[in-house]
Amino acid sequence: MKTPKRLLPLQEEGLIDEVLVQLKSGKEATVYLVRCGDEIRAAKMYKDAAQRSFKQAAVYLEGRKTRNSRDARAMARGSKFGKRVTEEGWQNAEVDALYRLDAAGVRVPKPYGCFDDVLLMELVTDDEGDAAPRLCELVFSPEEAVELHHELIQEVVRMLCAGVVHGDLSEYNILMDPYGPVIIDLPQAINAASNPHAEMMLMRDVQNLADFFGQFAPELNKTRYGLEIWHLYEAGELTPDSVLTGEAEEDLHEADLVSVLREIEDARLEEEARLARINATDDDSE
Repeated sequence: MKTPKRLLPLQEEGLIDEVLVQLKSGKEATVYLVRCGDEIRAAKMYKDAAQRSFKQAAVYLEGRKTRNSRDARAMARGSKFGKRVTEEGWQNAEVDALYRLDAAGVRVPKPYGCFDDVLLMELVTDDEGDAAPRLCELVFSPEEAVELHHELIQEVVRMLCAGVVHGDLSEYNILMDPYGPVIIDLPQAINAASNPHAEMMLMRDVQNLADFFGQFAPELNKTRYGLEIWHLYEAGELTPDSVLTGEAEEDLHEADLVSVLREIEDARLEEEARLARINATDDDSE
């Protein structure tokens, strides 16, 4: 296929040899299959903020470090430079999370670097070498659902032990390769220690897993792994080898979680309305 304009610099620098096909286009980025020497990799090309359908809600950005106070002021003002700094932080969050989680033994695509807003990473494949399916595309027996749910809960624990909360974990951003689940899409990943909403984000991630696998194994709907994991984390007792029971005392901050999720949904609707206004203006000017 013809090389997209934004991938041309990578091809000219010899980072990729050939663009094979567009794999998918989502709310945050477009992913291409590319050949790098003898390997087939994924090139994730981030979309401009104006093109995205998901707003960078403030709850995700809290606690992220900036290079200096000038950058922080520009971001707060929403200037052109500030928006660029925010964009860089959004993309760097995924790159940093991938490197950190890969080093911690979490099953994520292996990163090969980010160049000109394009993330090069491992292509997760199935038995036949094709792009691996997402969890939402598969059906499981009750026994398989329980086993996979357990594996992913352990991955959530490993992530938290590495200081990371995914922030948007669901069946739509988990791939299944021959060895099990692989977690993808981490631009909204947050620092568990510095983001005040980390507990609520973790709870939502874990609840999403229970909701999905609970379709196949209803007993999972009664588990409380999120509370148990967070309680151990707060007490400084959580380790990658922690033995979990799925039981915990009632959460007294459930209303706070609802408020955070409502804020995220309001931000999404606001962004959709803004994009609709832009499109309407463009149509009127034609």
